Amino acid sequence: MLRPHRLPITPGTYVPGDVVPLSDGASRHARVLRLGTDEPFVLFDGAGREYGARLEPGAESGRRSSPLFARILSAEPVDREACVGITLIQALAAQDKIEWTIEKAVELGVRRILLAPARRSVVRLDGARQERRAERWREIAWAACAQCGRNRVPEVVPAASLEAALRTAADAQCRWILDPDGAAGLGAGPIATASCAIGPEGGFTDEETALAESLGYRRLRLGPRVLRTETAGIAVVSALLALGGEYS
Repeated sequence: MLRPHRLPITPGTYVPGDVVPLSDGASRHARVLRLGTDEPFVLFDGAGREYGARLEPGAESGRRSSPLFARILSAEPVDREACVGITLIQALAAQDKIEWTIEKAVELGVRRILLAPARRSVVRLDGARQERRAERWREIAWAACAQCGRNRVPEVVPAASLEAALRTAADAQCRWILDPDGAAGLGAGPIATASCAIGPEGGFTDEETALAESLGYRRLRLGPRVLRTETAGIAVVSALLALGGEYS
């Protein structure tokens, strides 16, 4: 059975029978999908609720630049969040690697993604360029939620510095900074919340690792092989979810 298409909607209090406008982006996507009034789909608000919906009759006949309208058929909270609350601190890296990491982390269920500059980051962002990139990251997160069925869109936030990101995520039960020479392992017990810091292409410097350790982060070694920056975060998230029973 095919899953219904999912489109985003602005958070609000909607009840069956309401007719709501779709955003320009959602309207364009509905037209690309060639949704008709006879095909139900799902609207999700990014805050935990999803709504069964159909396009209003006549919606398709308007100009292609005009918004479409949908009638709400059902409304319910649906929880598909991961069993472990994970914050991923990802050092800035090449654009394609960062975007891939965000997409896959959202699909896996990461609750918060902090993008932080590191000494060896090949990318530097500031001002308008950072804001444009941050908007792009948020769009990727929404699209990933639409694909994977999540109804809560995680935060994707550019941090002012690595230290700021580490401090923001320092309230987690378990805190790690990935280091190929680290001695710590993930352990075997269930974990409720975790923060994991992933270095850029050239890895963290000794000073950055020492900073993390001073904030309670342990140096985590993921096996005997050195992982690429876009691989490491996804690997540790998957391992944490397995420990938490996500796949049981």
